[in-house]
Amino acid sequence: MSTGRTAARMGPAELVQAAAMARRFYLEGKSKIQIADEFGVSRFKVARVLETALERDLVRIEIRVPAELDAERSDALRARFGLRHAVVVEAPADAVPDTRDPENLGSVAADLLAELVTEGDVLGLAWGRSTINMAQALHRLPPCTVVQLTGVYDAGTAERGSVEAVRRAAEVAGGEAHPIYAPMLLPDAATATALRSQTGVARAFEYFDKVTVAAVSIGSWEEGISAMHDMLSEDERAHYASLGAAAEMSAHLFDAEGRRIGRDLGERCITVEADRLRRIPEVVAIAGGARKREAIVAVLRSGLVTSLVTDAVAADYLLDEVAPGRRPALDRADPDDL
Repeated sequence: MSTGRTAARMGPAELVQAAAMARRFYLEGKSKIQIADEFGVSRFKVARVLETALERDLVRIEIRVPAELDAERSDALRARFGLRHAVVVEAPADAVPDTRDPENLGSVAADLLAELVTEGDVLGLAWGRSTINMAQALHRLPPCTVVQLTGVYDAGTAERGSVEAVRRAAEVAGGEAHPIYAPMLLPDAATATALRSQTGVARAFEYFDKVTVAAVSIGSWEEGISAMHDMLSEDERAHYASLGAAAEMSAHLFDAEGRRIGRDLGERCITVEADRLRRIPEVVAIAGGARKREAIVAVLRSGLVTSLVTDAVAADYLLDEVAPGRRPALDRADPDDL
């Protein structure tokens, strides 16, 4: 940051002193009081010299983040929705438009989790392609316990899905893993209730109230973009669509305003309850792409998530097409109670 002015009007002694003070302040991290003591001047004099150094182009300040991150969009998105953290990822040059979540969201989300999780935390992972990609990209985590928040999409692929994601995260963290070897969706509520009482499933459920950081995926209500949509029959899909289903997260359905619908479906599912999810201090949603943009809005309005990792395509929609309004992530309010 500079004004483009030259330093020609400063004498040699002023230039040398300004450069020395700027080095102490910007590179060595010394305070203005420490610099003032060293040079035998007041701290107000130091402040003026530093200001002059900026004005005369003696010091240039650059704010740089990795090319894949868009800091301006990220900050605007955070402020618009009251999010604790918002990270917008630029699409790779060779990205294919209108695909599922860009794969690079997973690696960025992995870095964000490594930043948010602290030693002794309990990390919860819900099923989703984004969270599975994130787990595969994890390279560092403080020591923590990892628990699975939902059953598996397909019991036959458990080893390659959410169960493996939980194991991978626990291995990186050097902590305990509590996977759930059970389907996400059961034929009826009675079967789901019985399964929740089984030892392994019950043990994982006991950790739900202890989760401090969670990572979840978001699906839109269409084929191939929502696990729940794909697991239901055509008649069931049509029924929930008639109720206004716009998004799915952790087996919970939401309309466009973020209100939960189809609660009867939740009774058939092995998943963390919405009320428990709302009590988790940090819930990071990972979702992007044009096909998920309306679903992202719906989940943000639900008040269940606190942070978002997304891409520029979805971010532009959220910033340009969604009118400013209530910022649900600030108070975690349930729209059904408003």
